[in-house]
Amino acid sequence: MSRHGRKPMSQINVVPLIDVMLLLLIIFMVTAPMIRPGNIDLPSVGESLSPDVAPIEVDIKANQTLVLRNHAANDGNMESVTDASLAQAVSAIQSSHPGQAVVIAADRHVRYEVVLKVMDILRQAGVTKIGLLAKSKAG
Repeated sequence: MSRHGRKPMSQINVVPLIDVMLLLLIIFMVTAPMIRPGNIDLPSVGESLSPDVAPIEVDIKANQTLVLRNHAANDGNMESVTDASLAQAVSAIQSSHPGQAVVIAADRHVRYEVVLKVMDILRQAGVTKIGLLAKSKAG
């Protein structure tokens, strides 16, 4: 018996790979028009995003004293309040402007617990709009 030696094949058959790629291309072409992106209802430019009434500002100083500012009042008076009288003072101001927002401006050295305590007092007083003030880094 003589053996006829075959030379190993050094080519790759790419026809099955091309078939698979064409099949995937057809699947993507058929399904792409069926996918609809979600619609987002953006506000128009003509609408005002500013609040009707200027917010009440609660300042928390570094020594944890509270100062209340009513920017809606013409004089913009400041009054020192305690934790116990904060809810009454904010409720008295909000009686003339229901739904008025309250922002908290805390010194950077005030502990986070103190800010959360003030937020909790405001929530218990029925304030629904509470925000935090921060200084922007300009330049």
